[in-house]
Amino acid sequence: MMNRGYGYGYDMMGGYGWFGALLMFFFGALVIAGIVLLIIWAVRTSTHHPAAGGGTLPPGGVGHDEAVAIAKRRLASGEITKDQYDEIMRALGG
Repeated sequence: MMNRGYGYGYDMMGGYGWFGALLMFFFGALVIAGIVLLIIWAVRTSTHHPAAGGGTLPPGGVGHDEAVAIAKRRLASGEITKDQYDEIMRALGG
């Protein structure tokens, strides 16, 4: 029997030759690209981008107009009373 090296008849790529090397290179490149994209995503989400009006809104924050519209919708649906609506409008400055 011929001794091929590396023991048990397998070569360095586990018996897959150049295809195995190409496959390992491809998956390695995918892992590195995934890590780079994850870092880019983390940096972008950690920085605060200015809103359209020049100010910054907290994540999930709503603008004044949207807050007024939400209060009106809640009043119309009966979720809040007129007194609560007036209190919300005073707090919003409108």
